[in-house]
Amino acid sequence: MILTFILWGVKAFVENWCCVWYNFISKGVSMKVILLKDVVSQGKAGELIDVSDGYARNYLIKNKLAIEATQAKINEINQKKQAEERKRAIEREECRAKADIINKTQITLKVKCGANGKVFGSIQSANIADELKKHGIEIDRKKIVLPQPIKIAGEYEIEIRPYPEISAKLKVSVVEDR
Repeated sequence: MILTFILWGVKAFVENWCCVWYNFISKGVSMKVILLKDVVSQGKAGELIDVSDGYARNYLIKNKLAIEATQAKINEINQKKQAEERKRAIEREECRAKADIINKTQITLKVKCGANGKVFGSIQSANIADELKKHGIEIDRKKIVLPQPIKIAGEYEIEIRPYPEISAKLKVSVVEDR
């Protein structure tokens, strides 16, 4: 009877220990980290991810790709994201206002032309950006969408994208300089 009780106790202990060990191995110990740089198949810089403890300590933290996520660091990252979002919202509003001004603007470019109104050379986005600057509108030439250079005198409507989702149409008149 005592032997049965001891064997039953040992059996229960082994089964319980095996279940704990199995859960530990199957689930693994995970750790929350904040990525400092983009890591392939894990995430982008600034993201909070959950990875295994060994991977975090032996690779990510050791190679300065991530830091351990504490509540203070998580709050700091959230504040940075909110500040960046506010900055983007202000920039978006400024670009909307600039797009409204561009929609109402018409510029005239005087260039030397040959027969049939063909322009000597061509008009590029840099020429349009310079003319806009003379009108008091500062715009980067890369934001002017010009499918191909203008080579013939006439009226054109050019698309300008001051912000990725904001678009404006600029009326451009190319006339012969006499």
